Amino acid sequence: MSDERGQRSFAHRRAGQPAELPDEGPLPGFDRATGWLGSAPLTPHGLVGRVVLVSFGTYTCVNWLRTLPYLQAWNRKYAPAGLTVVCVHTPEFGFEADLANVREHVREFDIGFPVAVDSDYGVWDAFDNHYWPAIYLADSTGRIRYHHFGEGEYAMTEMAIQQLLARAGAGGVDPALVAVAAGGLEVAADWQSLRSPETYLGYRHASGFASDDPALYDHPHAYRHSGGLSLNGWDLSGTWTVGADAATLGVAGGRIAFRFHARDVNLVMAPTVSGTSIPFRIYLDGDPADEAHGTDTDGDGRGVLVEPQTYQLVRQGGAIADRLVEVEFLAAGVDAYCFTFG
Repeated sequence: MSDERGQRSFAHRRAGQPAELPDEGPLPGFDRATGWLGSAPLTPHGLVGRVVLVSFGTYTCVNWLRTLPYLQAWNRKYAPAGLTVVCVHTPEFGFEADLANVREHVREFDIGFPVAVDSDYGVWDAFDNHYWPAIYLADSTGRIRYHHFGEGEYAMTEMAIQQLLARAGAGGVDPALVAVAAGGLEVAADWQSLRSPETYLGYRHASGFASDDPALYDHPHAYRHSGGLSLNGWDLSGTWTVGADAATLGVAGGRIAFRFHARDVNLVMAPTVSGTSIPFRIYLDGDPADEAHGTDTDGDGRGVLVEPQTYQLVRQGGAIADRLVEVEFLAAGVDAYCFTFG
């Protein structure tokens, strides 16, 4: 998604006629954040004189993770010229509200800018935000002048940063746009081949579940994979409890099967009991994933679930076609939340 007003503004700029970005109102406050990482609490008043980029995300959201290399590059390049980047971490799943989990992933991702922990959705509501990821840019007087929802439009966003810095009096800023080198989950999706959507496994938002039966919700049931899945359909085998937010495996050996069309397959999952380790293995069309393994599986398609996060199960090379991925768990105690693709 993009802001057509911003597109028109930059169309004029490229033609040599700089135009004012629209004024979208005052920068809301962060006073309802439940904590801060990497900074003392920030306020709009305290940020006057700085251009402020606010990024809403959550650490399992692959769409936000794919924006992270740009946020980090912009912070490195433009912070000395007057840019402050603030990540607002608003959880989607319950375990993302755990401060220890957030702190560990901020460290793991090497995030070098302030993080407002928004576990109660206070900052989210103050901005009237509805998206992960979302970017809001405020000028040096504390007025929002640009926003973008979703991935992409990185060049437009960076040109907006440059324009607001110039308006604030920053000089000597290199106009060249940043180049990023991403790896793992942060690599941009292959949009031309991507035909599989984010798919939740909990019944609150589930779609495509071949064995869906509301009478079985919230109770253990021995599922049998029906076979013959259509594109973007999925099924369970083994003893699972399908809850509102996740499917939970009760007996070792359970599987999840998904018919997909994408380069990458990712799965948000967590141990049911914190501190336990659950080995798993990935199969593609009935065979071990081997050379198509993701960053969280080895050359045999084997991996270990050790903490609640997004696991990259498959990354394919070459031509992309409809394929069946199966995730086999060798121990019980898995909460499987959501498939994403890239």
